[in-house]
Amino acid sequence: MSASFSNQFRLSITKALGDQLAEELAKLTPAPLTHANLDELDHRAAVENLVSRSGVYQLYRQTEEDAEPKLVYVGKAEKPLPQRLGNHLKKISGRSGISLGEMTFKCLFVAEDFTAVAPEKLLIKQYRKDGHIPWNTNGFGNKDPGRNRDRTILKKNHFDVLFRIDLERNVEGLTPGEQTLESLLAQIKNGVPYNFRYEESDIYQDVAISVPDGPLTADQAFRLAAAHLPAGWQVAALMGYVIMYHDAQTDYASAWRYYRGTDVHDSEPKLKAAGKIKEESENGDSDGDA
Repeated sequence: MSASFSNQFRLSITKALGDQLAEELAKLTPAPLTHANLDELDHRAAVENLVSRSGVYQLYRQTEEDAEPKLVYVGKAEKPLPQRLGNHLKKISGRSGISLGEMTFKCLFVAEDFTAVAPEKLLIKQYRKDGHIPWNTNGFGNKDPGRNRDRTILKKNHFDVLFRIDLERNVEGLTPGEQTLESLLAQIKNGVPYNFRYEESDIYQDVAISVPDGPLTADQAFRLAAAHLPAGWQVAALMGYVIMYHDAQTDYASAWRYYRGTDVHDSEPKLKAAGKIKEESENGDSDGDA
């Protein structure tokens, strides 16, 4: 329906919301992604007595080659924003080839009844057309995929391939001295900034182990644990997380280091061609293509 004197008007509320979110975020200055800034964010929310602490956020990265920070990721938090951003802080801190010193963020608290319109998807649509937010299509926001996905062959542009886990990082909170393997495994799981998933078993309670004084890297801790496992068990360091199961004959496509008893050896991961990667959001929805 179009003529010189008439036409049809369609009101796009979602486009208006997306534009307003982008405009408000553009007014903000990126802050370093640090625990201190996240604590301050939490404090401000408490002082302002916000009923909902959910919202949207942007992550920026600036390397030595970059003249200014580059927008790499847009996300939402249905739980408190500081908690979600803290998860990202922890994840990035445990990766090789990237540092927290390169990362900054912006965020907006969003009214609770606004989350139904998926504000992060509005922002993703807003920024994707300009070629920004590369981490929204490389698996950065994904959590532990579960046992059924451990054999997945990752794409070359996957976040876990670009920035694999750092096994040279010290495990935090280790208690030296005599203890059970069960205790050591729990401490490793809590002390590394990436997921360590292992098979449940009663044997851990019966294995005595001596943890030396002083700091231990993740690599040293996994060597220690693997050396005390019965035959047939292995620890496998995949690109994005570590698993331990009674499956020593199993090779994993994305594994790059195996710990089998006292034998430790590296492996070359299999990779698929680069492409868009499906990402699961905080509530289980997905964005992007497989």
